[in-house]
Amino acid sequence: MNTARKKAEESMKKVDLIIEVLDSRFPKASSNPMIEQLRLHRQRPCLKILNKSDLADPKVTQEWISYYNNQESVKSVSLSCKKLSDVENIPNICLTLVPFRGTPLKPLRIMIMGIPNVGKSTLLNSMLKRHVAKVRDEPAVTKSQQRFYLNNNIVLIDTPGMLWPKILYPSDALILASSNSIGTNALIDEEVATFLADELLIRYASLLVMRYNIRVEYTDGSSVVEDVAKSRSFRLKGGGLDLGRASRTLLQDYRTGLLGRISLETPKSRSELLKSS
Repeated sequence: MNTARKKAEESMKKVDLIIEVLDSRFPKASSNPMIEQLRLHRQRPCLKILNKSDLADPKVTQEWISYYNNQESVKSVSLSCKKLSDVENIPNICLTLVPFRGTPLKPLRIMIMGIPNVGKSTLLNSMLKRHVAKVRDEPAVTKSQQRFYLNNNIVLIDTPGMLWPKILYPSDALILASSNSIGTNALIDEEVATFLADELLIRYASLLVMRYNIRVEYTDGSSVVEDVAKSRSFRLKGGGLDLGRASRTLLQDYRTGLLGRISLETPKSRSELLKSS
């Protein structure tokens, strides 16, 4: 990560615009503060793409769009990087942010940045309309910077996913783990699933009821994981509940959207987190 940061810092001197890919379900938790620091230091405008919008709560996503669009030199859009129709207008939006570039003599140089497994490589493949970057549902697939010509007027630079050395808020680490942006060995599945269940009880309890046919009155995250195990008959050989399997099921149902469209933070909840720290 330190090597990736140094390379990004060096390359940012020679680019005109930053595309930061974020997860629509938790834009701030999925934003590496080092990227913003480097961008502001070099005074580069930024297009913040809220990816995986088909998995996020559309009302909350709109709140985030408004939040970012009120910032100077920032434009924000929500989309799914997997859909070609969603990304086809991205080059035009980029050109509006840097109107003095975008010709064969002065091509617009764009650096695509973000944390691991947020969709950078998927965005790149969709923009180029061909498979040039490896894509897998796991962090740290892109290992080095890659440079591609979208056309004679635009150059794209893909970068490895960058996590910061220390995640300041424990809840951010758990949110990232819930969504597979941190490797599976970083945190225990049951701990992550319990955190996720606690969040869902606060925001989307009805989705838990519909998916698992369980009661959520007077319960907590641990009870939800237990009830998922009961409802799916996940048992160990000795007859006890298989909480590990139930945890993985809950996490996978959230990650794939089977639970419904869910956002784990809002501009208001983020503000409250910062005030309480």
